[in-house]
Amino acid sequence: MSVLNFNHPVYPVVEFNKSTDRLLAMNFTDENTQLTEEILADTALFSGWIEKELRAGGCRYGIGGYAEHRTIYSRSTHFGTEAEEPRRLHLGTDIWGAAGTVVHSPLEARVHSFQYNDHFGDYGATIVLRHGNDDNIFYALYGHLNLASICGLQEGQEIKAGEAFAEFGVPEENGHWPPHLHFQLIFDMQGMKGDYPGVCRLSEKEEYLSNCPDPDIILRHTFQ
Repeated sequence: MSVLNFNHPVYPVVEFNKSTDRLLAMNFTDENTQLTEEILADTALFSGWIEKELRAGGCRYGIGGYAEHRTIYSRSTHFGTEAEEPRRLHLGTDIWGAAGTVVHSPLEARVHSFQYNDHFGDYGATIVLRHGNDDNIFYALYGHLNLASICGLQEGQEIKAGEAFAEFGVPEENGHWPPHLHFQLIFDMQGMKGDYPGVCRLSEKEEYLSNCPDPDIILRHTFQ
């Protein structure tokens, strides 16, 4: 397995005041019985549920999901059906918050690729950044962005460490999800551009998690 090493400061991915802002750990496994099929089937109801949970906890963001076996993907056939083994294991970390939340690059980067993955349940507007040098290259995928984030973007474009380069999208632009950021680290893009699986089958767990390390190695610099 590859190892991530950072020779420079790691900047916050989203704005967060550690003195005043709060973070809500969110669970989207079948243990969360509040999320009924009715809520999951209706993006507006799902968004309202997220907002209510954040308000009740007095939290600016909700967070979680890495290596979580989730039931919420049953809302979209994009992740398969129960007739065959569906994709349910989440490979990134989600940061749930308001549409328009600004996203920053934690490290110096170049734009690897971007794409509008416009299917129900997909990423919507997506950007992949390439970090590191020849000895330590990895990629960060930012999903569920707004369309303005990819407007005028170019492959190879330089993104400075700490630079604001994207925003959380509304459901109509982000794959029809409540506003949030899917943040995923990837060692090998396997020839893909503007897209990479963010959810895999449980039987593929070892293969995908070895290629997609825990984003906490970056996000701890934002929230801890």
